[in-house]
Order: sequence, then structure tokens, then C-alpha cells
Amino acid sequence: MNFPLYIAKRYLFAKSGNNAINIITIIASIGVIVGTAALFIILSGFSGLRTFNYSLLDISDPDIKITAAKGKSFFYDASLQNLVSKDADIVVFSKVIEERVFIKNGEKQQIAFVKGVDYNYTKVVALDDAIHVGTWLQKAYTNTSVIGNSLAYKLSTGVESFGEYLEILVPKTGTGFINPVRSFRSIKTQIVGTYYGTEDFENKYVFVSNAQAQQLLNYKEDQFTGIEIKLRPEINADDFSEQLQEKLGAQYKVQTKAQLNELFYKVINTENFVSYLIFTLIVIIAMFNIVGSIIMMIIDKKKNLKTLLSLGATMYEIKKIFVLQGFLLTTVSMVIGLVVSAAVVAIQQQFQLFMITSSIPYPVELRLSNLLIVIATITVLGFLAAKVASSRISIGFIDK
Repeated sequence: MNFPLYIAKRYLFAKSGNNAINIITIIASIGVIVGTAALFIILSGFSGLRTFNYSLLDISDPDIKITAAKGKSFFYDASLQNLVSKDADIVVFSKVIEERVFIKNGEKQQIAFVKGVDYNYTKVVALDDAIHVGTWLQKAYTNTSVIGNSLAYKLSTGVESFGEYLEILVPKTGTGFINPVRSFRSIKTQIVGTYYGTEDFENKYVFVSNAQAQQLLNYKEDQFTGIEIKLRPEINADDFSEQLQEKLGAQYKVQTKAQLNELFYKVINTENFVSYLIFTLIVIIAMFNIVGSIIMMIIDKKKNLKTLLSLGATMYEIKKIFVLQGFLLTTVSMVIGLVVSAAVVAIQQQFQLFMITSSIPYPVELRLSNLLIVIATITVLGFLAAKVASSRISIGFIDK
């Protein structure tokens, strides 16, 4: 029989004659329960936010983007066409044109980007699913545009402003004296839709057809600034990017979605890690109650320990009793905390009690990885707390 474990369970679950020890044990248990629940809920919340933010990137960025390594644009020649159109790993691709422009509606002006797209674009990124009001660009209608919600708000325009044209202007290139009247190329478009997304994305783009963008920038028919690609789901974007870069050579630059949003990914991961550290510190503070509870129990059971020592128990076995007691107290409290927090996360997923906005619930996810992280963190901290408390036991302490 493993008598240290047997005695540890008796000490933990049997009510002590000292009420102070009972109260401290309950407080220690509650501290671990709350710390465990808070850590799991926070990790679940960040997992949900990460997935939510990544879904917003799916409507703004492709799996792979090809741009010119030097200069702003390139020509879509036969060799490039053969390379992207015959690659079995590519589901669909879209030729695009991007340029920084002035946008004007009446007296209001904003700086943004015009983005010319072809009619494959919404097969590459699901931007048509993010249309808030109106519709996406249609082949049947010319001189139309789709604009971000935030940008439309700043310009006091939108789909409802039918008959009011949005003017897009870009400075003319050239040398010599600039005539203020003739220094800009411009086109006028009718807004047919507004889209939602991240704040930066909503403020960034006005989408038009490639033909309109080429007219605005005085580009040739086969001149573009980028090719955006959607890969088959099973294809690794990083590996594909490296292979495509080798095929295209130094005159093109190939980037994945992660590389296009490198700062965004770093911020999300850093916030997740920092939050984990903060709540781990809270759990560590709660573990001091575990240490206090075990030390109080050691003092209370001093006579029993002397009896065990006289009966032949080793100092290692006596210390093991309280290490196991602390470990069991932590484990039981952790399980309760995980059950409570998992229930809270499941309720939020089902009933959406907490909202970011009136229409967007706070996203949470139940993930095995988060469960394992919490179990590992609480188990290690609980073991260390019990080890620290049991280290006070010595022959000199028992014989006093």
C-alpha cells in the first residue's frame, strides 16, 4: 500500500479539528479554481479572437501575392501567364492594380488606395461576403466602385448617395512646371457597395474594375501591379511561395498572407503570450495559499509525524505525504476550475451573452491545446508549491 498517498488523502478530505486550517484550505482551493478558470477563459477568448481576426484577413488578403521586385508595375506576358495558369496547386488567380490616390466627395477628401480588380477577385478572397450595404462590382455596370464603411463615413457618402459620383484622383507623372488645374488624372464612379473588415482595411481601399484603374493610371491593357492567388487547401503556402519565387526569378516578389500581415500576426501572438503570463502570475499568487495551507497542516500534524517517524517512516516518505496533499488539492481545484470555465465558454458559444458590438458576439473557442496548457501550468505550479511547503519538514522540526 502507498501509505503516503493514503495519509495525504485523509489529511486533505478529512475535516481538521483546527478551523483556521479548514478555512485556509478552502481559500486556497477557491484561489486555484478562480485562477484556473480565468486562465482557461482568457486563452479561449484569445483563440476565438485570433480565428476571428484571421477570418477578416481572408476577405482582405490572398494566400499568395506576386508583385514587382522593382518599380510599381509589370506586364502580364505569356511566360507569366503560363506559369500561374498551368500550376495545379493554384485554384484561381486575379490580376490587380493598386495605387495611392486622393478620393473626393464634394468638399471632403481622403487619401486611400484605389484597387483595380478583375472578376475572379472574389474567388481569391471572399470580399463579396463582407458587403455591408449594396452589392459587389458587376460586369453589366461600368464606372462603379465599392468602398470601405469607415472611408464612406469619413466622406459622408455611400450606396444611399445615388447620383453623387465619387471622384478618384492621382497625380500625373512627368517633369517640368506643374499646372494645378491639369496636374491630376481623375475618374468618377458611382458607389454600389460598402464592405466591412478590420479598421485599417475599411479605411484603405476603393475597389474598381481593372479597366477603370488602367484608365486612371494610364496603364496599358496588360499592365498590372500584382497577381493574387488562391491555393488548394492542402498546399503549404510557405513551401509554395519559395518554389514560385525560384521559378519567377529576382524580378518578382512572392509573399504569403502571413508575410503580408507580419506585424498583425506578431501583435496577436504577443498579446496572447503576455495575457498568459499575467494570469499565470495571478495563479502563482494563489499558490501561496496552497503553501500556507500545507505549512499549517504540517504544524497541526506535528505529533502524528513524530509517531510515523518512530514507526519507521523515512523523512522522504513524510515529506511525500504533504507533496501529494498539495498536488491533490491543486488537481481537484484545477478540475473544478476547468469544468466551470469550459461551461462558461460553451454558454458563450451557444447563447452569445457577451458582445463586441450589437451584432458581433465575443468569439471564444474550446481548444485542446488551451486545456493542455492550463493543465501543465497549474500542475507544475501546484507541485512546486507543495514541494516548497514540505521542505520545512526536518528531524529537528519534528523532535521539537
